[in-house]
Amino acid sequence: MKRFFLFSIISVLILSICCGVAPITAFAGSEEIVSSKSACLLDYATKEVMYEKNAHEKMPVASMVKMMTILLTVEEIENGNLSLDEMVTTTENASGMGGSQVFIDPFVEYSVEDLLKSVIVASANDASVALAEHIAGSESGFVKSMNKRAGELGMKDTNYVNCTGLPAPEGYSSAYDSAILLAELSKHEIYHNYSTIWMDEITHPSGRKTGLTNTNRLIRYYNGCDGGKTGSTNEAGCCLSATAKKDDMRLISVIVGAKDSQTRFNECSKLFNYGFANFENVLLVNSETILTNCAVSKGRVDNVELFANENFSALLKKGEENPYKVEQQLPSTVKAPLKAGESTGKITISKDGVIVKEIDVVSHQDVLKITYLGTLEKIYQNW
Repeated sequence: MKRFFLFSIISVLILSICCGVAPITAFAGSEEIVSSKSACLLDYATKEVMYEKNAHEKMPVASMVKMMTILLTVEEIENGNLSLDEMVTTTENASGMGGSQVFIDPFVEYSVEDLLKSVIVASANDASVALAEHIAGSESGFVKSMNKRAGELGMKDTNYVNCTGLPAPEGYSSAYDSAILLAELSKHEIYHNYSTIWMDEITHPSGRKTGLTNTNRLIRYYNGCDGGKTGSTNEAGCCLSATAKKDDMRLISVIVGAKDSQTRFNECSKLFNYGFANFENVLLVNSETILTNCAVSKGRVDNVELFANENFSALLKKGEENPYKVEQQLPSTVKAPLKAGESTGKITISKDGVIVKEIDVVSHQDVLKITYLGTLEKIYQNW
């Protein structure tokens, strides 16, 4: 009997190998997809990992560090602390940066727009340091803000020591953290205004011109790719973070430690192809859909429309049954006064019996309490 049982197990294993049956793991692809040291494929909407290989391993990521430099600059602009036409006086320190650069002159003025474009498109180290010094007073002060922001985004495997990604023993990140960072950066329209540029130029104060060519070749050669950041040093190998969108689905693909430049582009594309072919985003809760037209007690209006406070999308493998359950707890009536955004109910999303998300049910408008005069007027109208 024991021999029969052992024989059965061995037979199943042999059949699995011969037929290519892989063990089932949640949204984790086979490591055979990529040869690079580390990789991560992330769904933008749900932040779920669709594929990973050593995704949390701390590694140098070269110029992919600049995504945080770009993010902080863009956030400063959107918060009103910086403008694209603001002029930045460069320093000798900034102009003396090695590696990829746009050869800025020291002690002259460049616009924030030209410097930001140079970082996003051409991965310019000198422009990165010029922005960092202008925003924080020094590169070291800017690096503190970089690490603070990384902590806020939940990037647990990251430590920045400069704003460029130039080799430094204490500087590291991970494929997963890089994916989270690019997902955050991809929220900003200002970033996409420059990330999709293939070729451009900047004019220096002296009148000379420097051409810019996007280091991310996928924006030209992969349909739907509209952003990303390359990186390459001896320590980090060839790296790439890229984002692409098809229909309503946006993916973030990250490669760290590829053997050469072409491999990072090929493997990043392979991850995109894998994700778009095998997964789909399903919008389970739509914040624009009216849930109910609820009766109002003691209000100036008789009814108010209620909505989910936010969207909720689920990442599903194509062809598989939806495991999510959506339950609504809606009031039969609400009492005035009611402020816009104030919770009046709940939507609960669960998966396999475990609650994964709770969303407030709200009104988009203030509902004022009826006055004594208003009550009399309403009685008269009804009569």
